[in-house]
Amino acid sequence: MSAARVHTPVEKIATGISSFDIIAKGGLPRNRTTLISGTAGSGKTIFAVQFIAAGIEAGVPGVFVTFEESATDIRKNMLSFGWDLERWESEGKLAFVDASPDPSVDIIEAGGFDLGALLARVKHAVRKVKAERVAVDSLGAVFSQFSDQSIVRSELFRIACALKAIGVTAVLTAERTEDYGPIARFGVEEFIADNVMILRNVLEDESRRRTIEILKFRGCDHQKGEYPFTIVPNGGVIVIPLSAMHLSMKSSNVRISSGNASLDEMCGGGLFRDSVTLVSGATGTGKTLTVTQFLQGGASNGERCLLLAFEESRDQLVRNATGWGFDFEEMERQGQLRVVCDYPDVSGLEDWLVTIQAAIRDFKPHRVALDSLSALEHVGSAKAFREFVIGLTSFIKHEEITGLFTSTTASLMGGDSITETHISTLTDSIILLRYVEMFGEMKRGLTVLKMRGSAHDKAIREFTIDKGGMRMGQPFRNVTGILAGSPVHVSPSDLERVWGQLEADSPEV
Repeated sequence: MSAARVHTPVEKIATGISSFDIIAKGGLPRNRTTLISGTAGSGKTIFAVQFIAAGIEAGVPGVFVTFEESATDIRKNMLSFGWDLERWESEGKLAFVDASPDPSVDIIEAGGFDLGALLARVKHAVRKVKAERVAVDSLGAVFSQFSDQSIVRSELFRIACALKAIGVTAVLTAERTEDYGPIARFGVEEFIADNVMILRNVLEDESRRRTIEILKFRGCDHQKGEYPFTIVPNGGVIVIPLSAMHLSMKSSNVRISSGNASLDEMCGGGLFRDSVTLVSGATGTGKTLTVTQFLQGGASNGERCLLLAFEESRDQLVRNATGWGFDFEEMERQGQLRVVCDYPDVSGLEDWLVTIQAAIRDFKPHRVALDSLSALEHVGSAKAFREFVIGLTSFIKHEEITGLFTSTTASLMGGDSITETHISTLTDSIILLRYVEMFGEMKRGLTVLKMRGSAHDKAIREFTIDKGGMRMGQPFRNVTGILAGSPVHVSPSDLERVWGQLEADSPEV
């Protein structure tokens, strides 16, 4: 009786692009070919070079085959990402096979087309540096000049078999004309490769947004769907794998001060550490002041604070804080405060998420304040904005940092906010700031709408702003409709009449 056949699972190798390896559930399948297809500007060449570069940095030599850009241009272009390809070549860790066209020579299709000589060069380069990784960029550049699709298919199959035979893990790039059209230009590439990935660079609301999708991995699992990614200097491709954000954040019972003793009392003793609080209100209601007090409260306790400002310059923030009796410049000199401020439109939401995460890792703050989310809301689509908020809140909580975000309501008197709709369920606490019109005078009101895991004051309290900051007053009495943006004063006699009617209709009340 013959022994039972043992089936071994497909082995994966970590690409070294850690954020991609998460959605790939370990990396690319070993000794197989992966087709990377995408439109112009989607990042195909950068991903291919990074695959080789990450391998070399991990001690795995590689070979890069270029059909389009010259090896000289690629060496020069990739220096901005921190990849010194020329040095790696001199050290015997990288070999180029330059098959890019000579612009001075006209290419004419004549007779059969054969890749035998090129494959011989690739095999020689692999043996020379003992390569385990090969990148081919791009298939379209070499095959676009040939009209016979059967030749294209046979030669693609030949390339895939040759790469598998020499025992390397390979990525091959290919062009497509539409982000949501055919997989590749010739319609056969995806059937030749073992694995297929799609890079997109979609225009959404006048902004470009890159995404990556693993369409298939033969014989092994991967995350499904599109995932946003960005390309940054000295970093290359960074995928934002929202599916890998598990609900495993730590939750502490430790309270910290908001910087305002009265607000701490309304919150049941202060804000929870490792929590994220949303402060929502119309312009001028005191959101930036709440942020300033939050930062001052941290500095007073010896904590490092990071301020992310997208509506006011650093000088404006310093001036405002000085007017309320807080010295931001002294906090900066003592290393207790770092201010990051810029126009939100200078980067996409994915880039801002990466930038903020890098600032947090570098400064290691105990508190992070973002003023305001509403400014970032218009940088990308609604989906991109929600993904940004999910990514940021998850990261802050995993780092055990206390966060305070602000959002601006469209109406001066309050009402719903698109920003609130997107993030209200993601934050642990919500503080609402509202204008209240009473007898021809504008007053300000504050209420703690939500406080997860804690009892809190349900009243809407009046507050004033002076040189000492926010001064909390008494709760509003005999006023309804404040949060709806239409406050109405109710006289004591009216209240007695209403309660009397309620008691008559429902004695249990």
